Amino acid sequence: MPKCVVTDRTGVWANDNRPGTAWTKTVIYELHIRGFTKRHPEVPAGLRGTCAALGSAPMIDYLKSLGISAVELLPVHASFDDALLLDKGLHNYWGYNTIGFFTPDSRFLSTGQIAEFRTMVCRLHDADIEVILDVVYNHTGEGNQLGPTLSFRGIDNLSYYRLLPDNPRYYIDETGTGNTFNLSHPRVLQLVLDSLRYWVEEMGVDGFRFDLASTLGREPSGFDPGSGFFDALRCAPWIRNIKLIAEPWDIGPGGYQLGNFPPGWAEWSDQYRDTIRKYWRGEEGMLPVVAPRISGSADIFDRQGRRPWSSINFVTAHDGFTLHDLVSYNEKHNLANHEDNRDGTTENFSWNCGEEGPSSNPAIIALREKTKRNMLATLLLSQGTPMLLAGDEIGRTQNGNNNAYCQDNELSWHDWEGVTEEGKALLAFTRRAIALRRQHPVLASPRFLHGNAQSAEGAKDILWLAPQGNEQTTRTMAGPNGALYWRRL
Repeated sequence: MPKCVVTDRTGVWANDNRPGTAWTKTVIYELHIRGFTKRHPEVPAGLRGTCAALGSAPMIDYLKSLGISAVELLPVHASFDDALLLDKGLHNYWGYNTIGFFTPDSRFLSTGQIAEFRTMVCRLHDADIEVILDVVYNHTGEGNQLGPTLSFRGIDNLSYYRLLPDNPRYYIDETGTGNTFNLSHPRVLQLVLDSLRYWVEEMGVDGFRFDLASTLGREPSGFDPGSGFFDALRCAPWIRNIKLIAEPWDIGPGGYQLGNFPPGWAEWSDQYRDTIRKYWRGEEGMLPVVAPRISGSADIFDRQGRRPWSSINFVTAHDGFTLHDLVSYNEKHNLANHEDNRDGTTENFSWNCGEEGPSSNPAIIALREKTKRNMLATLLLSQGTPMLLAGDEIGRTQNGNNNAYCQDNELSWHDWEGVTEEGKALLAFTRRAIALRRQHPVLASPRFLHGNAQSAEGAKDILWLAPQGNEQTTRTMAGPNGALYWRRL
């Protein structure tokens, strides 16, 4: 049974060097502290895999040279390894199995002291890099009625969890984990708000990405953008200038809520991800869908005063193929997870460019590298907020595993010394693309572009052009020979 005693309260956050980066200038880099730093040769061996490593000079120098403005850290809260994984000799590497909302997981602390986390944040701030935490308040590591009793269940099961009304022995499971945290209860809501405030005021973080955020907005009647959670968060004085990002879905009824979160929130856009993947693998008729995605997805987000930055654009994330694997595999290869390849999504919209897995064919290698550049350039030149998966810029692979949540080993850790020549060239390309975005504010407009006339002469805010220079229409975009260029005025 895990136990803890509070031995030190770190006091109020004293660092006033928060970067305060505007949304329109934000470029997010999603990483796992352990996986990103575990194999870096310039980090002292005793620090690798920890906050001290991420806050070290070699890691910060790399992030600075890349040009990103924020790191989004996979869960750092104290988490729990479930028995099924332990029986297989595996661990919950990603950490989406939280059991403590007020402390970093000990595996990320080389010193065992939480001050190490604060020091890391301070050093990232000094480098003008914001820190966003991926947080899990939709469920806990206690599982269903058969799971371990670690804390919440033993303290007040009826309050902390959503239970079946006609059979409260069993849990409502809208998260796929066995239980659902009950934010409709005022004390549970207070706990979550206190946790968020703690990480802002005492640990200095700059934002949060909420896992399965639709669950947080669920009332007895279903998802509600005016739920107690959203209203309470909106009224909290300490939330000012803190970035709020939703994963806008869960597996419950009506759980898909892309575009329906309150003003002030940004949302992961799977519509962007899937559209860009389909387009660059060669599906026909995609241009009418691509156009709104790369211009900020106004059809999804332009309401209640929201802005284009509300769309968190990404092509890859921790959950799924890496960019290299997206162009190298048609099928998932998850046998290492010991679930007979049943886990992980089968709908990847990937293309192996003619050969499954590693290839020595120069033509296939060249096509894969070109396709990576196409997708990275599209991501970094689109309206909205781009998010890059750590390692994509150097061609990191997971050997076709698209659900590496339990792979705390070389499959998930970055191989810094094994970067190929193609990976080094891709890194240089990514740096140039990020620099281009940051140098040209036109690529991150603070307002949506609709193609409307903006002057007496009829000039439009955005114009879609065919290769011949004439303006595109929906009909010509959808044709088999359609092509797309755009000009922003």
